[in-house]
Amino acid sequence: MNLKNILVGIEGIKAKGDIDIEINSVKNDSRKVENGDLFISIKGYESDGADYIEEAVEKGAKVVLVEEGTDLKQIKIKDETTLLVVPDARKAMAQIACNYYGNPSRKFQLIGVTGTKGKTTTTYMIKSILEKKGLKVGLIGTIHNYIGSEDLGDSERTTPESLELQELFAKMAEAKCDVVVMEVSSQSLKLNRVYGSDFNIGIFTNLSEEHISEKEHSNMQEYFETKCKLFTMCKKAYINADDIYSIKLPKLVPGPEYTTYGIDNHSNILAKDITITNSYVDFRVKIGDRNERVKACIPGRFTVYNSLAAIAIALQFGCNIDMIREGLLEVRVPGRSEMIDNKLELPIMIDYAHSPESLESILNAVKSYTRGRVICVFGCGGDRDKNKRPLMGEIAGRISDFTIITSDNPRTEDPMEIIKEIEEGIQKTKANYKVIEDRKEAIKKAIEMANKLDIVVIAGKGHEMYQEINGVKKEFNEKELVIEITDELKKKQDEKTTKKKK
Repeated sequence: MNLKNILVGIEGIKAKGDIDIEINSVKNDSRKVENGDLFISIKGYESDGADYIEEAVEKGAKVVLVEEGTDLKQIKIKDETTLLVVPDARKAMAQIACNYYGNPSRKFQLIGVTGTKGKTTTTYMIKSILEKKGLKVGLIGTIHNYIGSEDLGDSERTTPESLELQELFAKMAEAKCDVVVMEVSSQSLKLNRVYGSDFNIGIFTNLSEEHISEKEHSNMQEYFETKCKLFTMCKKAYINADDIYSIKLPKLVPGPEYTTYGIDNHSNILAKDITITNSYVDFRVKIGDRNERVKACIPGRFTVYNSLAAIAIALQFGCNIDMIREGLLEVRVPGRSEMIDNKLELPIMIDYAHSPESLESILNAVKSYTRGRVICVFGCGGDRDKNKRPLMGEIAGRISDFTIITSDNPRTEDPMEIIKEIEEGIQKTKANYKVIEDRKEAIKKAIEMANKLDIVVIAGKGHEMYQEINGVKKEFNEKELVIEITDELKKKQDEKTTKKKK
């Protein structure tokens, strides 16, 4: 592709050398550079792309792009190498990616979902309902990326870097996707990963105090303002009327056409007569002239909000009530408040909660609607923040009725040392708990303890399919494990019943 065409739309660019040349590909990783490529130097939190420019040039980079302020005197560039200097390298990279892949986001309807919580579940719900209408839907998010039913594999980030994102969009456009629904993280907005993408619809789920750190956002105001960027890029917006941040959007960003959804406050799409159990939610919502009842097999009040957002999008695309009902009823989100169907018919949930905030959130949620006990199984990862371990122990002890502390991904640490640090917190609560280092045995014990009024929450790993011990990742599928354990226990129950009858 001609370099001139690749650079269309980039403001304030300065060039040294020939720009009327053909480029083979665009890379921001010097290890992947091949002869004839354009190399983009990006300064990250831990490394600076400028340190790898010489390596990229030696590998055959024909063009190098840097950000203003880069010390060019320290970099050796061949005379025949074209040098580009731009005010914002990340924004330039995103525009280059759009141009290089032919602006693929213009070839389908693009829906962006942002907010602190609910992004993943909402995207899965939207995909499930729209597919009931016969639309081909692409999905980009935290767990996996999909083109229709084709699983493209795990995601490294909630929202991919711009070059990877536009390549994904191009694949989805080539596969004739009608709609693409994606999670849009605050980091992706801050770092211009989605810059240049053509969003048709934006959704704001909620905002709560997370991602406040040196490497993310300095405070809640900056966090919120970053989220707002998505709505400067949208034609339509759907916002949570019960969230104190999202309701500020229409005044702050007046461009899109806004629709509200909610439970407590007046909204365009309102949930009423809500029932929440330890295995599902159902509620009434007005669709057209009728009040319709819908159900989702993901328990919790937050599921009502996520469902309302998905219903709002479904109505925008002309879905009828049967499509909405079926789509919501069938949706399962791997590792996100995921209820595991089992022969014992016990409420067993797998959730990715692996921080104090997320563990407290999920345990409080299940506590609010569970008639029996909350039985929690969790551990903490090794080679990660040690300070959170006693905090999570205290949270589990304070909210759960019984806790089993076990191993998570100990990585290179001693699992029992991690468990001892968790115990420091739980012992402050004088709660009922047990230590079972082997995670499989811990899960089995929790299931053996439970009855149908209880709920077992297996927290920490969620959609992960491995356990990392001594730096080695071993297959560990909690969903399959739960099914295996419950099948075995049901078989034993049936055998006992048969013997009694004899």
